[in-house]
Amino acid sequence: MKIEVDPERCAGSGMCALTDSAVFDQDEVDGTVVLLQPSPPVEHEKSAREAAHLCPAGAIRVVE
Repeated sequence: MKIEVDPERCAGSGMCALTDSAVFDQDEVDGTVVLLQPSPPVEHEKSAREAAHLCPAGAIRVVE
């Protein structure tokens, strides 16, 4: 599994970082998504998928 993010599309809602702070963070300046682990470990796959689903801007994509 691989995660891709589009900071240009990000609305800065923070749902990703709240859902899995080991995989996602937010930029301190503008609050946009920061991807910490493009290929998260197995134990984070479910929460990474949930974060992508919860993203209101569709800025997170899961690639199988």
